[in-house]
Amino acid sequence: MPKTKQKVSGNGKKHSFIFLMMVLIILGLAALVGYVFYQMHIIQSAQQAEITKSSSAKKNVPAPSPIYISLDTFTVSLKPGENDGDRVLYIGLTLQLKDESSKLLLQQFMPEVRSRLLLLFSRQTGDELATDNGKIELINKIKNAVNLPLANQQSVMVTDVLLNAFILR
Repeated sequence: MPKTKQKVSGNGKKHSFIFLMMVLIILGLAALVGYVFYQMHIIQSAQQAEITKSSSAKKNVPAPSPIYISLDTFTVSLKPGENDGDRVLYIGLTLQLKDESSKLLLQQFMPEVRSRLLLLFSRQTGDELATDNGKIELINKIKNAVNLPLANQQSVMVTDVLLNAFILR
């Protein structure tokens, strides 16, 4: 009897189906990986844009404008020095303040502040005030005198003292 080859039916179709499913799974995974990378790129771009926006917003914030308050001029007799007789100081001041609350407090307690400054000026000698170092020391003393606590332990915050007039006779 002749041997006849029997055909195995469906075996080739099984391999084709498995191969096709593996290709589809690999393509699906590749698409998923591509999508994840795309989303990560979008998130990084958004974060970078926000960082750039916040840093440029910080740069564009205008510096607060200084707060000044001018005081009426003072005319004070100075303490007599070793080599001089009676000397008089004529001084005009402008105070630079830290904030608006300091300005309001200073305006409220102006008589007390002026009294402190008059006492401070009257303790100076002409020899001390005649030099640049003496003027710088006087400015520091003015800051300290004005920054002393007022009523209810509130303090004015003076950041600088500007001399508008300074005549020593």
